[in-house]
Amino acid sequence: MSDVKLAREGADDRVAKPRRRIQRIARGLGLAVALVIATLLAATLATARWGDAMLWPPPPGEPTVEIFVVNHGYHSGVVLPRRALADQASRRGLSALGMVATRFADFERLEFGWGEEAFYRQVPTVGSVTAPLALRALLRPGNASVVHVVGVRGHPRTAFPHSDLVRLKLSPAGFERLADKLDASFARDAEGRVREPIGPGLYGTSLFFHATGTFHLFHVCNHWTADLLDAAGVPTAPVVATLPAGLLLDLEWRSGLEPLPRPDAPLL
Repeated sequence: MSDVKLAREGADDRVAKPRRRIQRIARGLGLAVALVIATLLAATLATARWGDAMLWPPPPGEPTVEIFVVNHGYHSGVVLPRRALADQASRRGLSALGMVATRFADFERLEFGWGEEAFYRQVPTVGSVTAPLALRALLRPGNASVVHVVGVRGHPRTAFPHSDLVRLKLSPAGFERLADKLDASFARDAEGRVREPIGPGLYGTSLFFHATGTFHLFHVCNHWTADLLDAAGVPTAPVVATLPAGLLLDLEWRSGLEPLPRPDAPLL
């Protein structure tokens, strides 16, 4: 074999070896990605909650209570009619909701959110999120939590023009279950009294209250929102609901709900 041919084969081999190495790495990455996707899908299906047909959707022609789920980009919340909450509080002795309905008596609706105390109070927007704050909230055990209450005047679409919104109509029984779950989210003192607000909220007329439950990687703000909807009989999936966009997508896919168009959305 000539020296030229040997040199050429040697050069080809030097090119082929890195190429085969890259191909092996690519196959390995592909398998890893496929495994992650399969694991997430399996976890989603295993933990998915399919709702309660006795509560939701309400039968046609029956009375309903209109609520909204709002996605602020990194955090979700629910917007509820204040008068309906006050009625639940009065009829059924829900002390936290009664106090909140009284304090926000000038508003038609109230927005409720839940989250880790330090992170929630120090991060008013997604641009304020820092890695140390996020990691501490997600990974440190025993994080205290708060409920954020905001007075909403007018339609939520007008109040939150830059946020994603989904509207739901709950049955009276479903709203009653949601109200129970929400009332239990407010912390009480040793005598069972609802604790006083701990300070102003992030925007508008708003307050923070001490809450029950601890915040961590597997129980974030959007899981709390999903838990309220689950109490009302609405299908939810905790794995997908880890992010607010996933929570709203699940409502769209499985419940047939459509996001409300934004005020600046182009006309079709």
